[in-house]
Amino acid sequence: MTLTDMGKVTAVGEILVEMMSTEPGHGFTEPQTILGPYPSGAPAIFIDQVAKLGVATSIVGSVGDDDFGKVNTRRLERDGVDISSIAISKDRATGIAFVRYRPDGDRDFLFTLNCSAASQIDTDDMKTQLASSDHLHIVGSSLTMKTVGEYVEKAIPVIKSQGGTISFDPNVRPEIMQNPELYKMLHSILLHSDIVLPSMGELPYFCNAEDDASAIAELLEQGIPEIVLKRGKHGASRHTLTDAIHHAGFQVDEIDPTGAGDCFGATYVACRRLGQTAESALEHACAAGALAVLAQGPMEGTSSLEAIRAFIETNQQR
Repeated sequence: MTLTDMGKVTAVGEILVEMMSTEPGHGFTEPQTILGPYPSGAPAIFIDQVAKLGVATSIVGSVGDDDFGKVNTRRLERDGVDISSIAISKDRATGIAFVRYRPDGDRDFLFTLNCSAASQIDTDDMKTQLASSDHLHIVGSSLTMKTVGEYVEKAIPVIKSQGGTISFDPNVRPEIMQNPELYKMLHSILLHSDIVLPSMGELPYFCNAEDDASAIAELLEQGIPEIVLKRGKHGASRHTLTDAIHHAGFQVDEIDPTGAGDCFGATYVACRRLGQTAESALEHACAAGALAVLAQGPMEGTSSLEAIRAFIETNQQR
């Protein structure tokens, strides 16, 4: 089975709401104005974008029996995601991420995930949940929650046994890579993936390389079929053992970059499944990432295929 087969794409991991400070600064130690709740969570953003491109989707996750949970389930269902595998917790609230921009453009985050419904994913119904799936998307940061890691480790062989494929966004942070057990899990997932979607500077954590180019070459030699490197405003590049292609970024005035990488990865995977060439999928993915930064809120910038094509026709590359 290849990525052009039209089965169901399934994401697994955190579903949460995002609360965004309107005032640049450092941290959350003083009163400040907050915007939200916005539907969020990297796997949720990814799968929402895939669904908006017309590909069959589902997500495995958990939210609380509360308004923040409804913010997510209603948005995902509206956009075409199968939400039947989202558990509704009676004893834990929906996870929350507080985000504040620093004056230099970086962001401070405060999460309530490990004590939230997001950490309550179990494997009891896995075979039913994945029965119609032929592609699984995994986000590295989701694996900091033990139950997500346990689910993913069991789900990979299920998907592979069905002839399916895996995409993996490492989304690593230095503190994550200092956990030996978590590092081992991430590295194993990386080597089982069919498409790896890293940001700049992430892949050297997984090998002996000092830069992205060397890391890409080393990991391709280890058997990863395809690596698509996200370069932010500079676009992206797609690498296999036999070739490499690059697409420049589009010129836009950024409002909020949260979720742009997820929209990029989702669009690349979806477009490949829709039968597009790697070059076309990369162009569409760069456009989707650019569109995503034009909206306030991490899931507000997901786009339809028509919107992406219109953007490509009317906007310049850098």
